[in-house]
Amino acid sequence: MESILELRHLRTLAALADTGSLAVAAQRVFLTQSALSHQIRALEKHFDTPLFERKSMPLRFTPAGERLLKLAHELLPLVAAAERDLTQIVHGEAGQLRLAVECHTCFDWLMPAMGVFRPQWPQVELDIVSGFQADPVALLLSQRADLAIVSEAVPQPEIVYRPLFAYEMVGICAPDHALAERKIWQAEDFAAETLITYPVPDDMLDLPRKLLLPQGINPPRRHSELTIAIVQLVASRRGVAALPYWSVMPYVEKNYVVARQIGTPPLQSELYAALRRQDQDRIYLNDFCDIVRREGFATLPGLSRLSAD
Repeated sequence: MESILELRHLRTLAALADTGSLAVAAQRVFLTQSALSHQIRALEKHFDTPLFERKSMPLRFTPAGERLLKLAHELLPLVAAAERDLTQIVHGEAGQLRLAVECHTCFDWLMPAMGVFRPQWPQVELDIVSGFQADPVALLLSQRADLAIVSEAVPQPEIVYRPLFAYEMVGICAPDHALAERKIWQAEDFAAETLITYPVPDDMLDLPRKLLLPQGINPPRRHSELTIAIVQLVASRRGVAALPYWSVMPYVEKNYVVARQIGTPPLQSELYAALRRQDQDRIYLNDFCDIVRREGFATLPGLSRLSAD
């Protein structure tokens, strides 16, 4: 029998096993759900057997699917290691990756990604530029950083962007707050509330920039630099806040606060990696972006795909 197996098929099966969901697996491998389903159906037609049980919760692979999944788990790490080795042979192993971060909540996923990157690129000096950066792209242009995590891909001749992911911003309030009764919050719901935010300008906060200020709504503010402090203030009825769903989910599960959708469609934020155009072909910089995307979709709930740059 002529084999049709390709690495993309194995990556798809590994993503499906990791996520247990066609939709989330499609995001992980940057396909539409229909394209992923087509891939699987093609394999099933070729081998004349199903690879997993439809409608099973949690998803269960058939014996045929388990055999291909075993191959994926054996082969994919070897392929990734060989690709890194070849890159280091051709381009050299040494380098530096100084990260500048615009987003206060980035560290929820950034630290795990750094943990994956370090053993794969041991000769690359990886560091975070100290402190929160209001203009991380300026650090790239002044050679004080090598990669910046930003929320907007603002066109600049010297800068290129790598899309990371989009995520939902949710409104949070105390469980006994009046807004807890509303499933979806609109801009006017914030008018009479104290909005608790990070101490940054409004043009760096998606809720004011995208929803409130365009409608002439500018509620009073209270500031805190720490996500946990914002959650504590909200839980004690000092105000309301808008934060990424993944960052508040543990506190929602403990009933410290409740989370509600903001707007229709839901308020979304985006993250991009910015790098100097002259560095856009540095393999380890692009590999770091791939790791961030992969680890993000593997560990954070509520992510969605951004289109390729």
